[in-house]
Amino acid sequence: MIYGVDHEGDLTIIEKTRFATTDVNDTLRNILTSLKTLMDKHRLNADNTHAIGISCGGPLDSAKGVVMSPPNLPGWDNIPIVRMVEEATGIKASLQNDANACALAEWKYGAGRGTRNMVFLTFGTGMGAGLVLNGALYAGTNDNAGEVGHIRLSDFGPVGYGKAGSFEGFASGGGIAQLARSAVKERLMMGQGVAWCADGNLDAITAKTVAEAAQNGDELAKEIYQTSATYLGKALAYLIDILNPETIVIGSIFVRAEELIRPFMQAVIQKEALPAARRVCRVKPAELGEQIGDVASLSIAASM
Repeated sequence: MIYGVDHEGDLTIIEKTRFATTDVNDTLRNILTSLKTLMDKHRLNADNTHAIGISCGGPLDSAKGVVMSPPNLPGWDNIPIVRMVEEATGIKASLQNDANACALAEWKYGAGRGTRNMVFLTFGTGMGAGLVLNGALYAGTNDNAGEVGHIRLSDFGPVGYGKAGSFEGFASGGGIAQLARSAVKERLMMGQGVAWCADGNLDAITAKTVAEAAQNGDELAKEIYQTSATYLGKALAYLIDILNPETIVIGSIFVRAEELIRPFMQAVIQKEALPAARRVCRVKPAELGEQIGDVASLSIAASM
């Protein structure tokens, strides 16, 4: 991607290239070829380009610039992506995991702009976090800071991050779908129908299915979102007490279903979080929407 910055500090994406992620070698070749093509087209070089940012799912080593076998990128085993990009372009590059990169994006250009202490929560397919503390991204000792989805909130519950009753189990797209399937299965076993699963196909249920039913007034669907929101509030109270942030920015599902989630989430925060920390913390929906993935990698470059 190539971008410009206006006088107010906002990013404008001038051009970007998309291609499918296929074989690791083909994908790496496409990355480097596309990067060179864009730079040549816009007359960019080491003299006029500050940095290149790379956002990727973990695990990875940001200090060494190495991608280390992400589960959604088969074959990407110890890939020195930063070195490869720097050798191809002569420009310094930096690598961050996608949650950290999205945190930077929302902090610099979105809902967290102007804060010094911010937590970003993905709340999408899974539940990850990026932390900005004292005006800087905090990645931890070995890039594992922010793995809040692994926190166990209950001894029993939907499975997320390989752990039953985890934060990710209760507050993610997959977790909400698990809650819904259990609830619908129980109704069906009692001989009761569920309008939004009329054919009884539990595998077809998604968080979006449940949200649409809840927004149309279905009581069971609203109860499912209430359960997710209650555990979200419990986890946020922990984060507020431990990190004392100014802002918690939440993406994806929270953005799309805030009216279903916020009342129950806020009630738990009100009950559980320390009053002094709670009063200075605002919980906000992410602002960058579908653009966040583009802005994320650019934010890495801008932060170098």
